[in-house]
Amino acid sequence: FSLICHMCLAMVVHLLASVAAWSRRDLCSQSAHCAPESKNVLSAIFSRGIAAEGGLNRWTSLRSHRAQQNTLLTDNSEGRMRKLGTSSTSAGPSRLPEGRKRILILISDTGGGHRASAQALHAALDTMRPGDFDVSIVDLWTEHGRWPHNQFVKGYQGAAKRQWIWRTMYYTSSTWPVAKLLKVHAKLNCFCNFEKCIVEHAPSMVVSMHPLCQDLPLEILTKAGGGERRVPFATVVTDLGGAHPTWFHKGVDVCFVPSKAVRVLAEKKGLAAGQLRQHGLPVRQSFWEAPPPKEALAQELGLSDSRKTVLVVGGGDGVGSLEKIVDATAAKVAKACPGEAQIVAVCGKNAELQQRLKEKKYPGVDVQVEGFIQRMSDYMEMADCIVTKAGPGTIAEACIRGLPMMLSSFLPGQEAGNVPFVTQGGFGAYSPRPRVIAKKVCTWLQDPPQLEEMSRRAREAASPSAAVDIAADLCEMLDVAKSPDVAESAAK
Repeated sequence: FSLICHMCLAMVVHLLASVAAWSRRDLCSQSAHCAPESKNVLSAIFSRGIAAEGGLNRWTSLRSHRAQQNTLLTDNSEGRMRKLGTSSTSAGPSRLPEGRKRILILISDTGGGHRASAQALHAALDTMRPGDFDVSIVDLWTEHGRWPHNQFVKGYQGAAKRQWIWRTMYYTSSTWPVAKLLKVHAKLNCFCNFEKCIVEHAPSMVVSMHPLCQDLPLEILTKAGGGERRVPFATVVTDLGGAHPTWFHKGVDVCFVPSKAVRVLAEKKGLAAGQLRQHGLPVRQSFWEAPPPKEALAQELGLSDSRKTVLVVGGGDGVGSLEKIVDATAAKVAKACPGEAQIVAVCGKNAELQQRLKEKKYPGVDVQVEGFIQRMSDYMEMADCIVTKAGPGTIAEACIRGLPMMLSSFLPGQEAGNVPFVTQGGFGAYSPRPRVIAKKVCTWLQDPPQLEEMSRRAREAASPSAAVDIAADLCEMLDVAKSPDVAESAAK
């Protein structure tokens, strides 16, 4: 309670300081040029065009301004980047081939899932329409936010390891008064920098893949269009069984949801049925494709293709009770079915844990210890079941490979809904206790018909084409925006 009070007090103090800075126009370090330059550039880029009503019709005005926009950006990009003080990593606008569109994907690296899904979507767009798009994935808060907002990633990593802190932050920020206060604070502190980011990228479309990347970008685009947004804006929800309320903004054109549970939440927050599209969760490109034969994979990965394989995953940071789970599972498997199973323990970036597990001996069962791996698709193809925390990306990928899942933990809030998604779907179970996990896994290994049935149900819940389906819809949105027929129709 004391910690929360001090956090609130610090926020209020920083809010007052931000207000004072705003009043002195010190919020932007280059205020002498930021306000007029941003205003003129944005007004030219997103100037008013054809009056249109509703979702798709708003995009028609882009076509009539494309030539003006490209000319302005080509002539002024170097000077504007120098004046606005953006770094070379900001991927400012440069000359593009005729007809090529810029897509700006906004994320925050609070967990690896947002960037992984963004990269999957990028790959899908490149696969569907090679050379048509210039895609930029931007961690908006880390790269363009000011303190304390640029510390989101470090704060998330710390809070995720102390779940009571994360639980408090998650549910408190879901309430209207706190959400409103946080929004005002963020606007005072980061609005100008975010505006610069959008000016530099000059997107033909913006895609948000993080719950905190809706409010301010939408407000910036609306302000730039003189009160009416002219740039298509889509949200891709990357949580699976539940989602924070900030994911759902009624001002977006389309909100892509991964599951029925998230769709219900979106409807409760006021999004119309026409705004929602359900395709699943975008996953890495290796999961879109048919895997190689198991015999070849086993040889490449140093595994046996004749033994049952248990994949134990600790997440990208290797957090959680992975060591206890591996110890308990190895002991139980060695006793129940000696010489018939093998365990692959993926420790992620936790090098210390990886070294400890490698130094241990597990008689009666082969245990292969890996660090951060790039071939997760191949390891999942080799596995007969998986033990993992309830991360949405891992669950979605395991479903595609038809893996029964033993969930060992979940982050309060957004991951809580992932547990019933798996257990009620009939393709997994949950327990935080290593001995219970080991017992359940051994039961599965000794019951092939049950494993097969759970595998079938996992595949039924899978959405292997989610990234491609979402990319197709985004392409359609951009095509409608530049369609001559639509533009002429709206004008009439």
